Parts: sequence; structure tokens; C-alpha cells
Amino acid sequence: MGEYSLGEFQELVLLIVAALDKEAYGVAILKNLEKETSKKFNISAIHVALKRMEEKGFVESHYGGITNERGGRRKKYYLLTALGKKILDEQYELRTRIYQRIPKISLG
Repeated sequence: MGEYSLGEFQELVLLIVAALDKEAYGVAILKNLEKETSKKFNISAIHVALKRMEEKGFVESHYGGITNERGGRRKKYYLLTALGKKILDEQYELRTRIYQRIPKISLG
């Protein structure tokens, strides 16, 4: 799978970043992840995963404009990089390849 590793949680966060495209920021990622998995997550865990993936080059970030509803604070947006897309593609291919090896059996 190459020189990069991606844990399950990071993979899910990266998938959400890719799905949200230009609207991927901490709270939006958290809400989408919780909706898709029906599990609760800590926003700090999201930020740690994003920071690690940015260090690996899977995502890049930029700040949006200052808004009044956020008390003058800016949102930090994340975008999937070409390397991040490559890693997601590799993960998908790996999981699909293994899944296809499951024997066709009837369990019912």
C-alpha cells in the first residue's frame, strides 16, 4: 500500500473531507461523521486527525473570512490533496479486493 498508513478513523475523516469538498471544516466534518456512523466523536479528535493528515500531505488547509456569527473568528477549511485522493483510492482498492475474496455462500 505504499509508504503511507491511514487508520480507520483518519480514513473516515478523509472521506468526509473529500465528500464535503470546499465546505470541509471542523464542525461540518464532525456532524457529517456522526451522521454517517451514528456514533459520537470529540471535535478534538477531528482536529488531531486533520493536523496529522495535513503533516502527511493528505489535506491542505486555509482560513475563511472573519464572520460576525463566529465572534470575529475564522473557519479553517480543509481540502483533499492529490496525495490524499491517491491514498483513498488505494484504501478502496484494497478493501474491495479483499471483500471480493469472500466466498459466495448462503447464510439463510
